[in-house]
Amino acid sequence: MILRRLIPGFVFCILATFAIAATPTPKGTTPAAILPSSFAGWDLQGALQTSTDAGAADPTNTAILKEYGFTDLASGIFLRDDGRKLTIRAARFADASGAYGAFTYYKQQDMLNEKIGDQGSSLNNRILFYRGNVVVDALFEKLSVMSAAELRDLANVIPLPQGGARNLPPLPTYLPRQTYVKNTAKYIMGPLTLDKLGSPLPVEMVDFGAGAEVVEATYHGAGGEGTLMLISYPTPQIATEHLHRIEQAHQPNAQTGKPAVVEMGAFAQKRSGPLVAVATGTFTQNEAENLVNQVHYDADVTWNENTFFDKKNNVANLLWNAVLLCGALMGITLVAGVAFGGARVALKRLLPQQNQSPEQDFISLNIDEPVGESRGGMGVSSSPR
Repeated sequence: MILRRLIPGFVFCILATFAIAATPTPKGTTPAAILPSSFAGWDLQGALQTSTDAGAADPTNTAILKEYGFTDLASGIFLRDDGRKLTIRAARFADASGAYGAFTYYKQQDMLNEKIGDQGSSLNNRILFYRGNVVVDALFEKLSVMSAAELRDLANVIPLPQGGARNLPPLPTYLPRQTYVKNTAKYIMGPLTLDKLGSPLPVEMVDFGAGAEVVEATYHGAGGEGTLMLISYPTPQIATEHLHRIEQAHQPNAQTGKPAVVEMGAFAQKRSGPLVAVATGTFTQNEAENLVNQVHYDADVTWNENTFFDKKNNVANLLWNAVLLCGALMGITLVAGVAFGGARVALKRLLPQQNQSPEQDFISLNIDEPVGESRGGMGVSSSPR
């Protein structure tokens, strides 16, 4: 009876597990191809050129691409039926932060903003955009009114990273919008990039070894332009320590009478949470102080841990293993029951004189009989062995 009740539930559990396990699981070990063979009427000529060497992507900025987390490159030439040619180079990075940083590094101030991918910019026949953790540099031989729409179709088929790798860095969102110079924000993840782009602070003082991230932007002022530099550290305590270093370096040296940090014009600094803001340039001191005072850190709690979805962490595999364990335990129970019952039946048939019937082995309590009438005097009857 118990087995009849368990079988339907057991079968239902197996069917449900198979339904969940039938969902395709992405393979994290083999990355998907960056570029398709065709999109929006463009067809690839020949084979895609791929490489994991950052020097193949940009020989001049190889070390900088590595700081942004470059992983691989795909490039190719695409043609349309009307004879137009399009050359595409797509670089993939470890996460969206690296792709965003590389995009800001290559974006020029005179570019026009385009709604392609996550962000896009264009200059003449060249269109630069990023989607997820991929930066695409597209060079048209001849533009058309549909060129932007065609690249949007390309952006839609670019594979996206999984889990927290899709999250963009929150640091650029703290840049003030007032008096901001268009297309000047640069997201920096390493000392070589900071040294290449220039900085109001020495690279050693920023201290990327402490987990720093940097964003810089240019701002207008009454007397000229200046740079606002935001440095993000893992904790407010680390930010406070580095702010003290900046303040000490800004003080005049007792021997030379000059500060260790040489600034041009105004100089202002401030800490807000784990952020350190430094403004310097040819604008006035009041403008520099007002600029850093616009930086306010908001302690928003976000979940940015990578949520893997591989064979090891798939819930369907966990359920399937649980079903297998239940099946194994039920099988062991059935085998043990059959073996025990079969052994008793075999012994009864082989040795009938030495094996009494089950009724003779039954022990009962005669609680309904008076104590004096019961056999044994204690209200317990037992068949002879």
